[in-house]
Amino acid sequence: GGISYAGGKLKEAGTAHWNSPNTGATNESGFTALPGGYRYHNGTFILIGNYGYWSSSTEDNVDYAWPRNLRYSGGYVSRVANSKGDGLSVRCVRN
Repeated sequence: GGISYAGGKLKEAGTAHWNSPNTGATNESGFTALPGGYRYHNGTFILIGNYGYWSSSTEDNVDYAWPRNLRYSGGYVSRVANSKGDGLSVRCVRN
C-alpha cells in the first residue's frame, strides 16, 4: 500500500499505548511500533503517545539525520530531519 498505509501495518493496534484514534493501526508486520515520542538534547521528552520516531543512519548533514516516524492520527510513514543530539527509538535485531 505504500507509505500511506505502511505505518498502520507497523503500529501496535488499539489505544493501550497510542492516543486515539490510532488511525490505520493493524500491526500486520509484527513490528509492534510504540509511540515513544522523542527526547530533546536537553533531556525533555515530548510527543509520547502521539508519535514514534526511529533513528536512521541516513544523514541530512553533519548535525541532522532522517529518522522515520509514525503518528497516532495517520497510517503513513514519514520522515523529518532531526538533530543527532535528540534521543529517538531504535530497533534491535537479533542475529
